[in-house]
Amino acid sequence: MAKQLILVRHGKSDQHTESGKSDFDRPLNHRGNKNAPEMAERLIKKNLVAELIVSSPAKRALTTAQHFAEVWEIPKKSIQLEPTIYEANTTALLKVVNRLDNDFDRIALFGHNPGLTDFINYLADAHVYNLPTAGLVVIDFPFDDWLLISRHTGNLLLLDSPKNGDDD
Repeated sequence: MAKQLILVRHGKSDQHTESGKSDFDRPLNHRGNKNAPEMAERLIKKNLVAELIVSSPAKRALTTAQHFAEVWEIPKKSIQLEPTIYEANTTALLKVVNRLDNDFDRIALFGHNPGLTDFINYLADAHVYNLPTAGLVVIDFPFDDWLLISRHTGNLLLLDSPKNGDDD
């Protein structure tokens, strides 16, 4: 079966870190905690629920992934943490995707900008200017092996963000 990748940017987080807290430990703010489950619900309505969740271990990305897991009824403990996603560029993100388990045909990956926006354009030649917080894309690939995914092999199926509101 063809592969489908859902790329999700973490929800809105506090811009300024509290003293002693690193960028890595920045939490989601109120809006981030509200938007993440809403975006997960939108994918349910489109029948686009991931079989596996892979996330940056940074607090804001992992919390976003946990909101999606809850809505999708995926056990939070099954979320795969992938440290290289944090501050990853296109090359690093492609290595993560190429190593994904072929037992799963639809995988959601939770990460950060600017890496995710660059990666979307690399995979799908999509001309996305900026993936907003809690924004997501779904990219289809005509392969049954994650290893075959490379530059411009994907087709952008969906681009959505909290500001788009609901269509129905």
